[in-house]
Amino acid sequence: MKMDDDRPPSPSRLDLAEDRTILANERTFAGWMRTSLAALALGVGFHVLFGSMAPAWLPRAIATGFLLLAAAIIILAERRAAAVMDRLSAHVVVTAKPVNLRIFTAAVALGAAALIVAIWLLK
Repeated sequence: MKMDDDRPPSPSRLDLAEDRTILANERTFAGWMRTSLAALALGVGFHVLFGSMAPAWLPRAIATGFLLLAAAIIILAERRAAAVMDRLSAHVVVTAKPVNLRIFTAAVALGAAALIVAIWLLK
């Protein structure tokens, strides 16, 4: 049986294992992003539900804590995902671009910062 010389070589098991690791890293980042968005929702929800609590600064401070936690989670997740992506190279799969992870991270972190400002400045 004659092999086609024009056909690219098939990836090795190690190449495919590296691709699976890259995909697992992307799923992990997505999981941490969901956790960050949940913390963001908890902060906003806490402020809405307990905004009339006395003293007035207490629900704002607790909501701010959740919003800061949301920003910290997404920033740390992006740094870790980018570090893993730098160490690995894709062979068969099309991976997420690191700049896209940074865009998502910036959007969530800036959204959390805007919500903190809104919570403290709006009555």
